Amino acid sequence: MLYKFKSKAAGDVIMLQANGEQILRIIGKEPGPKGIVLPEQMPAAIAALEKATAQGQAAQPPADAGAPDDKDDTPAADRVSLRQRATPFIDMLRRCHQADKEIVWGV
Repeated sequence: MLYKFKSKAAGDVIMLQANGEQILRIIGKEPGPKGIVLPEQMPAAIAALEKATAQGQAAQPPADAGAPDDKDDTPAADRVSLRQRATPFIDMLRRCHQADKEIVWGV
C-alpha cells in the first residue's frame, strides 16, 4: 500500500506504507487507509517531526562507519534517513498551514 498525501496548497507526497505509517505515528495520527491533518494540528506535527529527525540524526552512525547492522545489509551511505523521508512532508505541512488547508490521504 502507498500513502498519497494530498492538499490544495501543495503537491502530493507519496510514501511507501512503512514510511507513511512511521510519519503518521510521529505526528500522533493513527495509520489507516483514510485520514486528515487539520491546519491547527500542523504546528505540533512539524515540531514532532523536527524533533524525531534531530534525534534520528544524532543516533545515526557516520556514513563512513562501514559496518552495517544485523538487520540491514545496505551500506550506511546508501540508507535513506528519517530526515530525508520527512522533509517533503514537513514542507507540505508548512505550506498547508500557511494557506490554512488540510492534508488528506486515502480519499
